[in-house]
Amino acid sequence: NAEYMGEIIPRQLCENAGFDAVNILNKLRQKHAQGEIWCGVDVMHEDITNTFDACVWEPALVKSNAITAASEAARIILSVDETIRNAKSKVPEDNRPVRPPPGYGRGRPMM
Repeated sequence: NAEYMGEIIPRQLCENAGFDAVNILNKLRQKHAQGEIWCGVDVMHEDITNTFDACVWEPALVKSNAITAASEAARIILSVDETIRNAKSKVPEDNRPVRPPPGYGRGRPMM
């Protein structure tokens, strides 16, 4: 849900800084409920602060570029058209099974 998604980054910041995440998140929820939407985690003082007044901003351009890059990466990963196939793995026209060449870690070659 949306409320949980808004807590992922503050929780991770608290954990990375070694703070009590439950205490900080409770304070943060209280401030947000009071309408102070710019409050966030203050890792320098182990508390919460008004991030707007503290000049802590994240430009929309950074988020836009991150979403675009993630979408492109997902598109490339999910692309099926880019499958590479080994030409030697094709079955001959007489449907004989293809034997791998000798060696390649498959034991002694058969003669």
